[in-house]
Amino acid sequence: MESVNLEQLANELLETARSASAGRAARSIHADHHFALRQTVIALADGQELGEHESPGEATLQVLTGRVRLATANEAWEGASGDYLIIPAERHNLAASSDAVVLLSVAAHPA
Repeated sequence: MESVNLEQLANELLETARSASAGRAARSIHADHHFALRQTVIALADGQELGEHESPGEATLQVLTGRVRLATANEAWEGASGDYLIIPAERHNLAASSDAVVLLSVAAHPA
């Protein structure tokens, strides 16, 4: 059995993101090609973003700390610590309204 302390990992990644030129850091915590579920913790420094990108498919986002904004061409969602969102199946971006850490969960479907 594996265990990850999300609070500790969030703090570590946020520290890395604050000093990184891109203003972000990430670590996969459950992402082996044998698993259908893949999870990644992503830290974004205040004002940084993951630019517009395709939807990874069936996916959710949980805000662990801070505030974020997920936006598509037609709508936007503001999330804070503890919020949970099913990611829409369309192009979107994710921006940090403050230093923030999120848990991205993606269902990998077999080819």
